[in-house]
Amino acid sequence: MAAAAPGAWAALQAGRARLVAAGRAWLGPGWRLSGSWAGRREGPAVGAGGPAPRRGYSSEAKTEDELRVRHLEEENRGIVVLGINRAYGKNSLSKNLIKMLSKAVDALKSDKKVRTIIIRSEVPGIFCAGADLKERAKMNASEVGPFVSKIRAVINDIGGTQRLPRAIGMSLAKELIFSARVLDGQEAKAVGLISHVLEQNQEGDAAYRKALDLAREFLPQGPVAMRVAKLAINQGMEVDLVTGLAIEEACYAQTIPTKDRLEGLLAFKEKRPPRYKGE
Repeated sequence: MAAAAPGAWAALQAGRARLVAAGRAWLGPGWRLSGSWAGRREGPAVGAGGPAPRRGYSSEAKTEDELRVRHLEEENRGIVVLGINRAYGKNSLSKNLIKMLSKAVDALKSDKKVRTIIIRSEVPGIFCAGADLKERAKMNASEVGPFVSKIRAVINDIGGTQRLPRAIGMSLAKELIFSARVLDGQEAKAVGLISHVLEQNQEGDAAYRKALDLAREFLPQGPVAMRVAKLAINQGMEVDLVTGLAIEEACYAQTIPTKDRLEGLLAFKEKRPPRYKGE
């Protein structure tokens, strides 16, 4: 999960169901992650931490107690919150939790009404402790490889030896990996691993509130344009500039025949907010 990036990550954003944030990419093509660290009380994390507020939710559909799915309503309609609630394991990634996350994300990706997904902790003081090492210790050697592959399929931002040098440079990446150093929020932001550092609030959900603000900014944007922009960014980062520009041109070409593009032009002409439908 954004390898070795401590702090409370604000959210995720996907092509059709976009997870809010500003940081690394994981959870499949088009998904985007954004980092926010809210106060020193939140330990190393990958999401918006703090206890879950109860207001503004239309429902609480529990696949199991460890993962809670909530669809927000009113001005937040189109935003879904995935709340991790595995307090006894400090929200560490077990086989069961990975299975539930995979199932939930797959379902939300196919729901056109879902525009933004926020992944957060419902356990005060921590988002995610990383892998469940107690469970890992009980696995035999033949189980470890397939399990790690499953995590990578769900959270495709893991791979610290490859992603970290690309994000912060080889020298600093080696320093952090070789020392196993844990960074606080300010340090993580300084090296570019997270996007926001926040003062914790009394409710303990400052990172979640920031994620929600970002989600609201993303909601009115055109789904088609957002999807191809993500594709252009993600693929373009892996190639040279000339190839990257060619990828951008090809992605833009996908928007030309869409109704959303014509709606955007018409809205500009009529000086009104566009009403995108993702078509």
